Amino acid sequence: MKYLHTMVRVRDLDASLRFYELLGLREVRRADYPKGRFTLVYLAAPGDEDAQLELTWNYDAEDYGSARNFGHVAYAVDDIYSLCQRLMDHGITISRPPRDGRMAFVRSPDQISIELLQRGDALPSCEPWSSMPNVGQW
Repeated sequence: MKYLHTMVRVRDLDASLRFYELLGLREVRRADYPKGRFTLVYLAAPGDEDAQLELTWNYDAEDYGSARNFGHVAYAVDDIYSLCQRLMDHGITISRPPRDGRMAFVRSPDQISIELLQRGDALPSCEPWSSMPNVGQW
């Protein structure tokens, strides 16, 4: 058995692609199904193309709710502080800041919870992260 991908439904494909690109993911393939009225876009971290995230964009509007029942998608990152700063610089809310130098949570435009885990050992705790409160749900 081999892991293939995780699928999440997105409301706005362009907004979702911008978000996941900020995380560092890149599009590896795309399939449009106009007769079925949906598009599939597969994303992966550079060098880890076997672990893919499938974005499913249905052309007809649907209410997916808060997506809290999905759980989360997790990625190991090289520098959790610099990634969180880059996301904040682009208007992304850090729901659970990396106070411990190890773990943070953000939400995609479709409210998918994304866990960011520092690769290897936790980074030393530092400001502004160590005193930053949680925001919303994660």
